[in-house]
Amino acid sequence: MNDHLAGYERAVEIGIGHRSDPARALAERGVSVTATDIYDRDVPEGVRFVRDDIVDPDPAVYASTDVVYARNLPPELHRPTLEAARSADADFLFTTLGGDQPAVPVERKTIAKGTLYVARALPE
Repeated sequence: MNDHLAGYERAVEIGIGHRSDPARALAERGVSVTATDIYDRDVPEGVRFVRDDIVDPDPAVYASTDVVYARNLPPELHRPTLEAARSADADFLFTTLGGDQPAVPVERKTIAKGTLYVARALPE
């Protein structure tokens, strides 16, 4: 997934949890990364943390980003995350848990560990 994100200048990760390696790797490649979660989390040096709930997002968190991304994003968060990304005019890339299918229109890309979903516009 990081190879697909490295071309962006500014990224927001939804739900970083305790898995900070992808954010760290992006920051080390020169990407400005903001990590979010509904709980306070420790993040690596070079990664900014903001406590935010994607179901009721603070638009300022996403306003200047190029891409919003998430790893293992549950289906109930696909639509709100896409809406936050679209409001910021940002791309939205994500992976899901196990056999979960995307709940929004996507383009599928095969990556080393599964499928990367590139979200498309919401239907009217």
